[in-house]
Amino acid sequence: MASVEIQNVRKVYGDFEIIKGVSVEVPDGAFVVLVGPSGCGKSTLLRMIAGLEEITSGTMRIDGQIINDVEPKSRDIAMVFQNYALYPHMTIAENMGFSLRLAKKSKDEIAQRVVDAARILGLSDYLERYPKQLSGGQRQRVAMGRAIVRDPKVFLFDEPLSNLDAKLRVQMRAELKDIHARLKTTTVYVTHDQIEAMTMADRIVVMKDGLVEQVGAPLDLYDRPANMFVASFIGSPSMNFLNVRVGDDRRCVVTEHGIQLPLAAEVTASPETVVTYGIRPEHLFVTAADDGIPMTVTNVEPTGAETFVQGTVDGQKISAQLRERVIIKVGDVLHLSFNPSNGHLFDTDTGIRIG
Repeated sequence: MASVEIQNVRKVYGDFEIIKGVSVEVPDGAFVVLVGPSGCGKSTLLRMIAGLEEITSGTMRIDGQIINDVEPKSRDIAMVFQNYALYPHMTIAENMGFSLRLAKKSKDEIAQRVVDAARILGLSDYLERYPKQLSGGQRQRVAMGRAIVRDPKVFLFDEPLSNLDAKLRVQMRAELKDIHARLKTTTVYVTHDQIEAMTMADRIVVMKDGLVEQVGAPLDLYDRPANMFVASFIGSPSMNFLNVRVGDDRRCVVTEHGIQLPLAAEVTASPETVVTYGIRPEHLFVTAADDGIPMTVTNVEPTGAETFVQGTVDGQKISAQLRERVIIKVGDVLHLSFNPSNGHLFDTDTGIRIG
């Protein structure tokens, strides 16, 4: 195992700067997820760690060694891609052991490593089959097995589950976490799916436009997002944002037509300052008519265990994820409440968290 250090790394294609001075530390044995929208630079950063993309400037280290000019094959990493990239004419055992054959390992060592990896991945009964005889999930396990047999210092995963259906993705997430718990190999994992990031990572790196927006444990990012982008990207469904102004006593914020939203603590911003208030849909609940925020319902989506309700508060869009079963229809006025400690306050111009 080994740590990965990324220090002020940039990547420029012609006149376009795709990675803009990124610094990230991946501790030894950690499972770190790079997450962000398409085009944010997360896959490019992963490929730079792998040596598949050159670094324009900055420094990368694996296990303390600078790897900027080290060939990919000499970095002691193993990468799993979005597509399985299996050789169709080789058996599963041959696919998994191929890199070891290229490294001129003995037949006995190859066979033992393949058997060990197959046992970890539940592939022991499939070693003599060919890729076309396996399901998508099984093929992805083979791709992971091909990485595991190398016993690398670092695993790199580039959206490995995106080709799987929703149910299988959930299953494979659990299996990947179990594999990491057993092997404890340093892992850098790229995804655009924040649910994958939240459920799998020790630490999440949120990226946007080639920059790191925030780094932290999943629940830290969920509870204390650094800015509106992180607040909207982490959590599903996305956080509600309302344009408000600070109340006279600075213990509440007020919508345009006087609806008050209580704050957990007094804010430093001056009264009447325009700010953005954030509250997550899952933190809203139904309350009495004289004690809540009136939301005019525009859409209702019952799912059984929960009901998703969209509507407007003082003309601004808002959604609620209600755990209780409610009988409502479009046009109804639903009164909602929340714990003030679950509220978030952001600077409207910069998006930076202020409370």
